[in-house]
Amino acid sequence: MVETKPHAAHWGSFDAVVENGRVVAVRPFAHDPHPGALIHSVPDAVHSRVRIDRPYVRAGWLKGERRGSLRGSDAFVPVSWDHAVRLVAEETARVRGEFGHDAILGGSYGWSSAGRFHHARSQLQRFLGLGGGFTTQVTNYSYGAGMTLMPHILGTNEPIQGHVTDWPSIARHTRLMLCFGGLPLKNALVTAGGAGAHEYVPWLRQVAGAGVRFVNISPFRGDTPDFLEAEWVPIRPNTDTALILGMAHAILAAGLEDHGFLASHCVGWDKLRPYILGETDGTPKTPEWAAAITEVPAGTIRRLALEAAGVPSMLTATWSTQRAENGEQPWWMLVALAAMLGGIGKPGQGVVFGYGSINGMGTPRVDLPSVSMPGTRNPGGVAIPVARVTELLERPGEVLQYNGRDITLPDIRMIWWAGGNPFHHHQDLNRLLRGWCRADTVVVQEPWWTAPARHADIVLPATTTLERNDIGSSSHDRFVRAMHQAIPPQAQARNDHDMLADMAEALGFRDRFTEQRNEDAWLRHLYDRWCAACGRMGFEAPDFDRFWAEGYVETPKPDREFVLFSDFARDAEAHPLNTPSGKVEIFSETIAGFGYEEIGGHPAWRAPREYLGAEKAAQWPLHLLSYQPATRLHGQLDQGRVAAADKIQGREPILMSPQDAVARGLSDGDVVRIFNERGACLGGLRISEGIRPGVVAMATGAWWDPAGDGLDRHGNPNVLTQDVGTSRLGQGCSAQSCLVQVERFDAALPPVAVTEPPAIAEAAA
Repeated sequence: MVETKPHAAHWGSFDAVVENGRVVAVRPFAHDPHPGALIHSVPDAVHSRVRIDRPYVRAGWLKGERRGSLRGSDAFVPVSWDHAVRLVAEETARVRGEFGHDAILGGSYGWSSAGRFHHARSQLQRFLGLGGGFTTQVTNYSYGAGMTLMPHILGTNEPIQGHVTDWPSIARHTRLMLCFGGLPLKNALVTAGGAGAHEYVPWLRQVAGAGVRFVNISPFRGDTPDFLEAEWVPIRPNTDTALILGMAHAILAAGLEDHGFLASHCVGWDKLRPYILGETDGTPKTPEWAAAITEVPAGTIRRLALEAAGVPSMLTATWSTQRAENGEQPWWMLVALAAMLGGIGKPGQGVVFGYGSINGMGTPRVDLPSVSMPGTRNPGGVAIPVARVTELLERPGEVLQYNGRDITLPDIRMIWWAGGNPFHHHQDLNRLLRGWCRADTVVVQEPWWTAPARHADIVLPATTTLERNDIGSSSHDRFVRAMHQAIPPQAQARNDHDMLADMAEALGFRDRFTEQRNEDAWLRHLYDRWCAACGRMGFEAPDFDRFWAEGYVETPKPDREFVLFSDFARDAEAHPLNTPSGKVEIFSETIAGFGYEEIGGHPAWRAPREYLGAEKAAQWPLHLLSYQPATRLHGQLDQGRVAAADKIQGREPILMSPQDAVARGLSDGDVVRIFNERGACLGGLRISEGIRPGVVAMATGAWWDPAGDGLDRHGNPNVLTQDVGTSRLGQGCSAQSCLVQVERFDAALPPVAVTEPPAIAEAAA
């Protein structure tokens, strides 16, 4: 019997085709104008040979080998669910009793599922919060530095993740779009909470057809699609701040700054202006000065500045541009440049961070909430920036400075991870593993034998989304999607909610955790809450039974263009920003007051320790950029057919210019070793004319596969990236500040082991 079930994932909505209890194919959602290829890897992932079939416990842990154990080398012992639940509940109670609630790290990330009920992060944090508290994480790896900075200077994170100036406004009003980091297509295939409609490419084509000119300021030509016919400015990585300062100087020299806007809508221009002119430090930030740092010709910098000042211009930067040492600086300076142009809040003008970084940015939509779980208070109250996890594990009792606060780091005795893969997201994986091994116990809820599961003590097999009912929903998408269970749970996999409910029962708070609702009752409750919220905002959604039967709800399209900060631009006194001054803070007294040497009160050029202009480049002459892949979402679907087809001899591709390949005697398709003082990995060489010399690029997300000598056999660039904060302000990840060397790998090619299950021991008595 063949049947179809409506479903949704972060990479698209689809109907699952089920035959004899297996997902055999998927069909794109009928209302998606530009579905991506990733959905076709879904059957491979659901029925993967590396699915975790039952609960397991690390053999060494059962023998009492806890803190300091080298996880990842033991065999796993299969146990029953009752045994696993008892072990986890007892260990949770022990750690809380001996070391306090803060000794439990509730690690997770938001990409586990498009479903809003069976969402691992929400479920785990609900469980740990109701159980007494835990150490949690704030910000994210994607734009953590920017999301800490932006409330200080614009009063909100809307320019990064919210309702931004939409494509109709850009098509009608913009004439020039300066794109720092480009406008990548691959990232816009993904929406947190599920994509019903991929509208990014259709809108880009409309904007290009309206006559907007695009400039791609990036080391990689492919960061804008060919159909935009964008001018390519191959900038040296990590030097965007210098280029923007050079543009600002050119505008000042021509007398083209918007004096009125700077006076009425901004504070701090009187402090940034003398820095640009060199009056405060003796170094005018001229286009010639910027050219020496960026390797972009001074004439190009000056021309772009004058063009931007001469026509309605939209300034944008991808999220990746702030994932670098001093990553706050380019975003702050881009806001300052937009203020100089006077375009903030005007139709088709201003500044936005994230066009092309995720689907839905710029898509016309009505402001409506998404379906979501109710929040749960964390009585523990300790929260660290997510990119500082290794420091948390390494430095118990020490102080971490973040955004004006001193955080005393607790002694983590238990790591509990669900719905995320730190051995994908985090930097310097060898260092992370050393910190990871300091815990007494690591519990991981996971459908597959990913690196976190292989380096855990207790492994709990979770269902995939196709094995449960849920609701897909995102504030960036106009469709709310019913996610019907397509197949039974595979082997002994269980839903996160159900396994945590049993643990809550063992610890005495099951009813508070479940609120005495089963899956169906929870879905109806969450949907009804969403309907009520929409009703208060003027949209009447159908009832749950109709929604579930039809498979989706489509929310209305807006009847007018949206322009970010339009009310503020029109009247700054009546509609102030949520900053101390109510205005754009080109100079922030708050940030200056933190006293951080590396970030002052206004944007400035600060050279990274690792970039092509640093002394280290003599030893490590290639700048490695690690980017989000087109063939999977982070590490998800790496075992699928789309990702597999892109690999070279089973290794993740690395892009290199022909000049750099010739200098190393390398040929297209070679397996190469990429290395620095932090680690080494293998990759498959792909030579490209579209990447500037001195730069190599490798997608993240290949499942980490360390050999005994520390070499990653599969191609995970995060064995190479440095684990330092962007600054004490943002404490974001600095993955894009990374120098390496590349050589041909001439030894016998080792097999990739992560595509097979780990060693399994005999069952426990």
